[in-house]
Amino acid sequence: MRNGSIIVQKYGGSSVSTVDKLKQVARLVATRAREGHRMVVVVSAMGDATDELLAKAQAVAGEPDRRELDMLLSVGERISMSLLAMAIREEGLEAVSLTGSQSGIITTASHAQARIMEVRPFRVEDELDAGRVVIVAGYQGVSYKREVTTLGRGGSDTTAVALAAALSAEACEIYSDVEGVFTADPRVVPDATPLAELGYAEMQELAEAGAKVLNAQAVEFAKQKNIAIYARKTGSEGRGTVVRLNAPVAPSGVRGIAHERAVATVEASGVSLAQAREALDAMDGLGATPRQLNLAGGCFSCVLGTEDLHEPRTLEARLEAILGPGVLSTGRGAVSLIGEGITRHAHVMRAALDAAAEVEAEVLGVATSSFRITLLVPSLRVEPLTRALHAAVGLGPVPALPVD
Repeated sequence: MRNGSIIVQKYGGSSVSTVDKLKQVARLVATRAREGHRMVVVVSAMGDATDELLAKAQAVAGEPDRRELDMLLSVGERISMSLLAMAIREEGLEAVSLTGSQSGIITTASHAQARIMEVRPFRVEDELDAGRVVIVAGYQGVSYKREVTTLGRGGSDTTAVALAAALSAEACEIYSDVEGVFTADPRVVPDATPLAELGYAEMQELAEAGAKVLNAQAVEFAKQKNIAIYARKTGSEGRGTVVRLNAPVAPSGVRGIAHERAVATVEASGVSLAQAREALDAMDGLGATPRQLNLAGGCFSCVLGTEDLHEPRTLEARLEAILGPGVLSTGRGAVSLIGEGITRHAHVMRAALDAAAEVEAEVLGVATSSFRITLLVPSLRVEPLTRALHAAVGLGPVPALPVD
């Protein structure tokens, strides 16, 4: 990389979960800065700090006001940014910490699920020109209404990519506790293998389907701006995974598998277009983003990730008032096979259904797109099905099935 080039790094909560780990990150950043790079470092909250703050809020109010919740949750990143700036100063370098608003992260006004609209990184540029390492609080920004907002789970990834684009950075590096992106979650599938390269669309599908290494919105942003993302393990010498334009396509049709242990489904019949529109408006108003949406012959269905259920009781009541009683179901999970042109490979769908039968996972629904095949199953069968699928489609030690 060019001497004097801007490098944007992001360190996840596990990488800064303790003071010792935070000091390790400071040393890593200092090393890159001494090589001549201008460093911008985005940080998440330390460890489980966000979950702990959320638990406190829910102990005070069952369904906390989302504006006040954003004010509270944004504190976690502010703690880690300040401590990291202090640690880098101890390494003998000048460093300054900035909040999302100070960094020019301008978002929509949607609390808890805001989207970045633009970045005005004037303060960041000024600090870089002054020779300082800039530490930015991830996951947060400020709306046009001058309200503090948060970007949803994994929002620090989006902060990093957005800053990299605005600053014309040479690289955007995302660090976590895993060595890049794997063919499946290695905690569930022990023989999962790392992927050297992925295209934007495949990575976005993996992220939306439950892979936690990168945030889907961040990948979408990177695709729009053609920013390569390097996903690596903190402190590792490994190459990790690069997400970029024109990555090679998997010849077998399957690049990887992602899973979600818990999703909710909305299912109703006899639904008019007006009711469907009203239901979608209700979900949008409560920060819930429907996936695998289907409306045909008066039947309405969609899937909601648990991260969308900010106000579950309110959402359930609103949907029942619009669509009828019992329309929101939980206790389900999803397992998705991801790959460009995956539905052109008929053997993949056969393998998926055979694997479900093998582990006695009742298939409650199937959804397909040009990049994804998703099976909805009972939550307790998600992990057994993930392991079975990984072997059945040739990602594990079992040879791949013949290609059509």
